[in-house]
Amino acid sequence: MRTALILLFLLALAALPGALLPQRTLNANKVADYIAQHGWWGRLLDQLQLYNVYASVWFGAIYILLMISLVGCLLPRTMEYARALRAKPVLTPRNLSRMPHHAESTVDGTPDEAIARATKALGGWRKVVREEDGGARTISAERGYLRETGNLVFHFAMLGLIIALAVGKLYGYEGQVIVKADGRQEFCNSGVLGYDSFQPGLTVDGTDLTPFCVKVKSFDVNFLPTGQPDLFRANLEYQSTEDLDTGKWQDYGLEVNSPLRTNGDRVYLLGHGYAPVFTVTFPNGEKRTMDTQWRPVNQVTFLSEGATKFDPPGITNAEERRTKQIAVTGLFAPTALLHGNLLNSSFPDLRKPMVAVDVLRGDLGIDNGRGQSIFGVDESMVSGGRLKKVARENLAVGGEITLDDKTVVRFDGVQRWVYLQVSHDPGQIWVLVFAIAIILGIGGSLMIKRRRLWVRVVPAADGRTVVEVGGLARTDQAGYGEEFERLADAVSGGKN
Repeated sequence: MRTALILLFLLALAALPGALLPQRTLNANKVADYIAQHGWWGRLLDQLQLYNVYASVWFGAIYILLMISLVGCLLPRTMEYARALRAKPVLTPRNLSRMPHHAESTVDGTPDEAIARATKALGGWRKVVREEDGGARTISAERGYLRETGNLVFHFAMLGLIIALAVGKLYGYEGQVIVKADGRQEFCNSGVLGYDSFQPGLTVDGTDLTPFCVKVKSFDVNFLPTGQPDLFRANLEYQSTEDLDTGKWQDYGLEVNSPLRTNGDRVYLLGHGYAPVFTVTFPNGEKRTMDTQWRPVNQVTFLSEGATKFDPPGITNAEERRTKQIAVTGLFAPTALLHGNLLNSSFPDLRKPMVAVDVLRGDLGIDNGRGQSIFGVDESMVSGGRLKKVARENLAVGGEITLDDKTVVRFDGVQRWVYLQVSHDPGQIWVLVFAIAIILGIGGSLMIKRRRLWVRVVPAADGRTVVEVGGLARTDQAGYGEEFERLADAVSGGKN
């Protein structure tokens, strides 16, 4: 037990860097910035796996040692407890007056009647009747064995919880994806390529995910006059694994605390936002319409930023195409509030949508094979002069900008998008079961009291019977005094 407590303390200590330092699984960019800011110290922390604490070798070693220690602690305690359950209550002490609780009285009737009365009063106690020299008879009684049962249940449940969490980390996965709330975009859980971000378990390679599909038909949102959200609801259509062959879609109202559960996976609603819709009419008359999602930079007013990127149509020459790519970047306000030409938002709902945009033309860098954020442009292209700003304007819905080459950029409106998370954890149910068992076990071990009570009846010279009662609380004595007095009174027939 001492070893287990030390390891439990070390596990809590080892988890501290996970709370104090950025973690690569949560925000890899923040980790990279932290290392760049702290130089050799940041690199040393990286070598010590402090940016990936919960998957580090040393954290796993403490975790496994704690589990082994718990097993080594529980097995002998369980065997000792099993022996204690089979054993009879201990012999009645020779001198009961030395017990913390003691009562003595002389009653009418025979010793057999006193023993019968005591046996009835001690209903529910483990007890044994014994004979002593001189005609005395005794009862040894014990109660509260479930205290140790609760203790063992607590520790076995903790061990089970550790195993269930480990199973979840081995075979579970989590993925996040942004889906347009117009019913046209379909997300299927067929592989990691469908996700915007994906965190696999240690044995998951992303090729054998639970198949299902989801479409967001619409998104209902209600804000209080203060701008505080009152209701978020994504109206889904989904196909579970058995529906994929039939083509049947089922409806579901996805809310923040009401995930969709299908085939062991859970779909959560994490957030939402806006996707401004832009149409670019090129000089040759061809049009392109895009509704790329923009990310909120203010979670209260939903002022958002982003970039919507267009490739010019009809140009097969790669070099020429890279000189005419277009990006519409800037800010979007669902309820516009202008300070001169500076755009802000005063409310998170779509009351007066407006954008403040910069139109960039040139090489967006999307053909160089390197990934880039959908929410911005490659700044190296701007600083290198290959991507130039050609217009800046504030646009209401229906507003447009005509560029110097007769290209027209029009702000058509806004689409909503929702941010979904898919979680698969085969150990989740067992985590809940063991967590409940931990609460019940520790509750039992704290509330149930171990106590012992002895009764000795001795025939008196005048034909009456001397009844002597002694009591001992094996744990906390609080409350046992009243119980002892009640039992002693019942044993002696109310003549204590």
